[in-house]
Amino acid sequence: MTADIIFSSNKLGIIYNSQLQSMLDKFNLGKLISSQITEIGAMGQTMFVSSTKGDFVFKGNPLYPGQLVEEKFFVENLHKRTNVAVPIPYIIDDSEQIFGWSYSLMPRLQGEHLKANLNLDESYKIAELIAKTLYTFHTWKVNEFGELNTKKFDIIPFKDNYTQWLFNRIKFWLEDAKKYSEITEKDFEWVETLLVESKEAFDNFSSPTFVMGDFKPGNFLIYMGDSGWEISGVFDFTNSYFADPISDLIKMITYYLDNNDRKIAKHLVNVYCRELEEKDDLKKRIKVHMLHQRVLDWGCAKAMNKVTWDNELPFSKWVEVYTDSVSSLLE
Repeated sequence: MTADIIFSSNKLGIIYNSQLQSMLDKFNLGKLISSQITEIGAMGQTMFVSSTKGDFVFKGNPLYPGQLVEEKFFVENLHKRTNVAVPIPYIIDDSEQIFGWSYSLMPRLQGEHLKANLNLDESYKIAELIAKTLYTFHTWKVNEFGELNTKKFDIIPFKDNYTQWLFNRIKFWLEDAKKYSEITEKDFEWVETLLVESKEAFDNFSSPTFVMGDFKPGNFLIYMGDSGWEISGVFDFTNSYFADPISDLIKMITYYLDNNDRKIAKHLVNVYCRELEEKDDLKKRIKVHMLHQRVLDWGCAKAMNKVTWDNELPFSKWVEVYTDSVSSLLE
C-alpha cells in the first residue's frame, strides 16, 4: 500500500553479472559494463547498471505487491501531466525468472544530490526550484483522498475520512514509539490538544492532490545547466498517494531547519504558497504534518539508537520546536 510506513526492506542480496546481462539482453540494452549498489535511497532495493547502450537504475525485490506497478503509474502520469524530469521509460519485468522476484529498470537521470556547500544565492535558487516542482506535482488534482488501487488504477478512499486516517496514523506511531523511548502522558496530551485544535481545518479542506510523500534530498537531483541550477530529476514514488499537498513540503523544511537555514526554509514556503488558491488554515494543517513526520523520525531514531539531539529531551518539547517553527514560516 502506497501510504503505509515500511521500515524493513527486502534488499537485493547478491546479484551476479550473468543475471544483469540476461536482464539487458531481454530488453536489448547492450552489454554490461559495470554495476554498483546505490548509496542513497530505496532501502537497499536499487543498483546502478551501465551498459554499452546507457546508464540505468535497477530496482528489485519489491517490498509489497504492486510497489513497482504503482510507481510506474505515478512516473508515467507525472511525465504526461508535468514538465518535471522523471525516470521514463519505466520498464517492469514480472516474470521472476532471472532474479526470483520482479524488478524495474529505468534510465539513470543526470545530476547530483543537494549538498550543503552551496552559496546563499544558489540555496535560494534551489529552494525556489523545489517549491515550483512540488507545486507542479500538486496541479494533479483529484476528487478523493486515498491511495492508488493498482488493480483498477482508481483511488481507494482512506477509511472513515482523511482527517481520521491522518490523526489515527499519528497516534499509532506515537504509541509505537513507546516501545523504544519514554513517551509520557503529558506528551500524549500535547499531541491530542494539537489534533483537536486542527480538526476543523482538516475537515474543511476539500482539495486533494497527488502527494509524492517523500520529497527529500535523496530523491531528487540538481544540475548546473546553461542558465544555472535546475532540478534534473525526481524519483522514488513508493510513498505517493492523494491528500493535502502541503505535507510534501515538510521533509525539505525540516532539512533546512536542521541545517540552520531558516531563511531558505521561509523562501521555500513563500514561493510555494504564492501560487496557492486555497490558503485557509495553512498554519494548523502544516503543524500537524510536521508532527506526523517528527513522530516517525523520533520513533525510528530511538529504535535504531541514532538520536542526533539531546536524548533526555521530552518528545513534546522536542517536536514543539519544529511545529512552532514551521507555523512561523507562514507569517
